[in-house]
Amino acid sequence: MKTLIYSSHDYEKSFLQRAAKGKQELFFTNQSLDLHSASDAKGFSAISLFTSDHALADVLDILNTNGIRYITLRSVGHDHVDLHMAKKLGIKVSNVPAYSPYSIAEHAVTLLLALNRKLIEGQKLIEYQNFCLDSLIGFDLHGKTIGIVGTGKIGAAYARIMNGFGCKLLGYDIVHDKKLITQTGITYTSLEDLCKNSDVVSLHCPLTSDTNHLFNRDIFSKMKKGIFLINTARGGIVNTLDLIEAIENGTIAAAGLDVYENEKSLFFINHFGKPVQDSIFEKLRSFPNVIITGHQAFLTNEALTCIAETTIDNLMEYKDKGTSKNDLV
Repeated sequence: MKTLIYSSHDYEKSFLQRAAKGKQELFFTNQSLDLHSASDAKGFSAISLFTSDHALADVLDILNTNGIRYITLRSVGHDHVDLHMAKKLGIKVSNVPAYSPYSIAEHAVTLLLALNRKLIEGQKLIEYQNFCLDSLIGFDLHGKTIGIVGTGKIGAAYARIMNGFGCKLLGYDIVHDKKLITQTGITYTSLEDLCKNSDVVSLHCPLTSDTNHLFNRDIFSKMKKGIFLINTARGGIVNTLDLIEAIENGTIAAAGLDVYENEKSLFFINHFGKPVQDSIFEKLRSFPNVIITGHQAFLTNEALTCIAETTIDNLMEYKDKGTSKNDLV
């Protein structure tokens, strides 16, 4: 089955080709899917998408006209696909429901440690042969309260790591993980109480209509002064303008972000030598107490292997049965 891989990057091609083992015809394009590139799918039976692609109703209509019957996502999240329209058009959509949760959880911890122990600032001082320590004071994580918003596989992995640091854990999720409670002693509470009582808040929930801008001026106003915010989930969970305001007024002492709500035209692209046409992002990254990574939390050998293998498995099931166990409804 001929499959067009949209938004393909060099880092993933070898993983996909190795997983395919000649059983699937894969064609790669670095173009993201949108109204202009949707016609490139003509002649293919399936396409594969990443989070930087747009598969909303008007794009799906073009894909349907060009004969696309199957879409397999190289991600867990599917907020970039209009599933209702896909179902109406008879296009099956599958995702990678799980891959190494440790890749994301460990990156969240990395951001927290780098911010707390001021690793970026310390490295810059050393580059100028300045070995003074006056501006590099951090704090012990041991004994601090960590708020975890979303305790699925990734949030649970993060909770176990932070439990190892000797932290007190607060959780917010519609599902209370009894096994995680036993393992880590996490206490489930309301989002408001979590924000009032946490020293660090780490986001691990999906982006849905309910979680879009879940973190906004109102919830920031309820936070303990001087909190650390970590987001390795989805950019749209945080209202960036309200986040900037919370950083400026000192509510948020530091922020570690692997995602950004307007990242689609920015991340995964080499903009070297070109001005970034996003004043909000420029403002955000101007703060010395903010670390931004370009949606790289998933980027480990283990995660990329799992993503590639699940993507190819989905395509094989479509080829053999016309449906996949990972179909989204």
